[in-house]
Amino acid sequence: MNKNLKQAARPLLLAAAMAMTAGSAAVARDQEALSSAARLSSSSVAGLKAPGKILVDVWGIPHIYAANERDLFFLQGFNAARDRLWQIDLWRKRGLGLLARDFGPAYVEQDRALRLFLYRGDMTTEWGSYGPKARDYAEAFVAGVNAYVADVRSGSRPRPVEFKIAGTMPDLWTADDVVRIRSHGLTRNVASEVRRARVACAAGLETDRLRVKLQPPWTTKIPDGLDPCSIPKDVLAAYLLATRPVAFARPGEKAASLDLDTLLAQADEQRDTIGSNNWVVAPARSATGRPILANDPHREHSVPSLRYIVGLNAPGLSVIGAGEPALPGISIGHNGTIAFGLTIFNVDQEDLYVYELNPADKNQYRYRDGWETMRVVHETAEVKGEAPRDIELKFTRHGPVVFVDAENKRAFAIRSVWSEPGTSAYFGSSDYMTAKDWNGFLAAMRRWGAPSENQVYADVKGNIGWVAAGKTPRRVNYDGLLPVPGDGRYEWQGFLGLDELPRVYRPEQGWFATANQMNLPDGYPVAERKVGFEWSDEARWQRIVEVLKANSKMTLADAMDLQNDDTSMLARRLVVLLKPLSSEDPNVKKGLELLKAWDARDTADSAAAAVFEVWIANHLGSTLVKAIAPKVVDIIAPDPASISAIVAALESSGDLLGPDPAATRDRVLRDSLGTAIAEVAGRLGPDSSGWAWGKLHKAQFDHALSPLADTATVPQLNVGPLALGGAANVPRAATYRRTDYQLTAGASFRMVLDVGNWDASRAINTPRAIRRSLQRALSRPRPAVGGRPICSAALQPRRRRSRDVGSDHPDAAMSVQGRSALRLHDAPQHHRVEPARKCGRIFRQLAVEDLRLLQQQQRQIRDRIA
Repeated sequence: MNKNLKQAARPLLLAAAMAMTAGSAAVARDQEALSSAARLSSSSVAGLKAPGKILVDVWGIPHIYAANERDLFFLQGFNAARDRLWQIDLWRKRGLGLLARDFGPAYVEQDRALRLFLYRGDMTTEWGSYGPKARDYAEAFVAGVNAYVADVRSGSRPRPVEFKIAGTMPDLWTADDVVRIRSHGLTRNVASEVRRARVACAAGLETDRLRVKLQPPWTTKIPDGLDPCSIPKDVLAAYLLATRPVAFARPGEKAASLDLDTLLAQADEQRDTIGSNNWVVAPARSATGRPILANDPHREHSVPSLRYIVGLNAPGLSVIGAGEPALPGISIGHNGTIAFGLTIFNVDQEDLYVYELNPADKNQYRYRDGWETMRVVHETAEVKGEAPRDIELKFTRHGPVVFVDAENKRAFAIRSVWSEPGTSAYFGSSDYMTAKDWNGFLAAMRRWGAPSENQVYADVKGNIGWVAAGKTPRRVNYDGLLPVPGDGRYEWQGFLGLDELPRVYRPEQGWFATANQMNLPDGYPVAERKVGFEWSDEARWQRIVEVLKANSKMTLADAMDLQNDDTSMLARRLVVLLKPLSSEDPNVKKGLELLKAWDARDTADSAAAAVFEVWIANHLGSTLVKAIAPKVVDIIAPDPASISAIVAALESSGDLLGPDPAATRDRVLRDSLGTAIAEVAGRLGPDSSGWAWGKLHKAQFDHALSPLADTATVPQLNVGPLALGGAANVPRAATYRRTDYQLTAGASFRMVLDVGNWDASRAINTPRAIRRSLQRALSRPRPAVGGRPICSAALQPRRRRSRDVGSDHPDAAMSVQGRSALRLHDAPQHHRVEPARKCGRIFRQLAVEDLRLLQQQQRQIRDRIA
């Protein structure tokens, strides 16, 4: 127990039913020799006002019960630290720019970059932007984290193995830390502005049509006063460093150098690689007669999982779903009356400003008719093994200075919504998660800042809806597609209100779907409200809509299947272009044979899928750009994220492809397909009967600490490799690296909710729900990520009382294995391991032994409860 905390220690009951592994020991209340490894334990926790309970089910999902809201969020923070302490501690140290203190001088520059993007405004205004209970929730959550951290630091609880590998200790938090950190959020489109300027300098602005398709149709222009050739190649080095994950290197090796071209391309391509799917179906089109809400947010994959599933229960509050482990509450899930899910709505939330510097004072920049002085901040960075260093940070009226071109006397700063109050990523969900109806949900969304989201909604009365929300700059005299002079001519004129953004309630068609596509409705006043012009390719959304339109009575299994649908609408379009072609070249001939006969599905066992994805990733785009715009080949990355612009160009009949568009198109198709076949043969062998997309496309989840771990520990940290279907532009989103086709991003979490019959709902996390002991959690067999959804824990806010095992239970040490177990209350009714036939085609089914094991545990726990 932490002696430093002032509040009295209160008992915490932990109930778990562990999945059995060889040699596991059970801590049984009555000392019975049960093989179920069901365990009950209690622990005194300083800071609780009343006894609380954490019941952890067999899928690793904690269900937290408290006597009041303050204790509830305290226990959420405590349990997040218990399960994910290394992950949330690194999140905080990264976000605050404190890496060099723990990891050495190689991280000083990243610390400096990160500190540029911290929120530095008034904290009273900041807290007031999120809703009436936001600060209370955060303070309680942080107190819970600190209770666990203090015990680890004092030695009364074990230090997690990651800290031993890294040679570090966890830090104590403040509530302000939770909201001041901004650099983990998703905004756009400063990277695209820079690339567009580089294209305009090299080959003219019109050529940028090959890089990204503007929607709604829009013709941009170079802002008055901007020379696109004045934008340095490395102008965003600090921004890219601030928004990238922490990378570690093996002892004696240096971390990979900052490849600016690659990082700039990756940042620009996030509109397609980092997206999501969601849809909601009305009762009239549902087989259940109730709404169905489905959501699978796509992010970069990591170990542990980005998402953390939790149930939160206190008088007047009952919610369950997924959030991020360092934040209180949930952002995706449901309470007792409404359900909610999100995808990115591509608002342009940032701009790059270019300043003329005063020749007589490097800290002054021209603004309107005079010179304005930058705000200069000096901070101290502690550095492991060295003396502390002074870090100088500069800010203009628009935001942090990210680059200074001293030779040409120019400075560059980024204005982002991150500098505005109320834009801590996802923290605003603590407001809407307790809404009871559509009007309450909208009231919370009026305060939503970042990221900009498509929120779908459903309630137990049968209503469904969609609302776009997020801080949206009002640009009057420019469109935000290129950098602009920072001399006062190009300013944000406040922000659009929620009523100026689109929304739908009770849609006539009986469903609504989003997949990051351009979904501004017809007639939306784009010129007056320049929300954004760069959206994800429509392919995922088109397939989702195709299925929803054709299915008048959708089941939960249908929704799970659709989340894992690997039909490529882009492939259908390209195969149409290939149909009339022929060739005597053996490689081209083989490619045409495979693709013309293909069903356009990116399945793991498909040879054609392997050819198609290799073709569009590394051959088609580059061949087209070389043919018609060779000056920008190195700027326009010909990868899946830009393939929509490439396909649109190939389908066009205008002058973009030259005087004979058909001949150019056919030549590009043949040449690029031939080189793609050669690459596949080089990787998988000359016999196409042995080709399969899953042999190239593999899921490998690597822990950030892998380079520091010994060879025996590395397999316990990482997950994979696993053969995988899907791709970036199909509903079963599975983005990959162009260099080796290894999975990099995709569904971080999937849920399908039967709204009102919550127990029938299904969810799955990627790659697992939580981090338990490495040996038990990461080495157990697990289903392959990206396949069919497993029939996992019912997402049900619990209203029934669990059997009261009492606070006088004999004190038992909290085992590190006590992190994954079946809820002890109502287990037989609410935690069914459904046969595969009832769940649709399952996410790569659990082994039969695992199913039997889970069923055995359920019977044993039922007997113990009885």
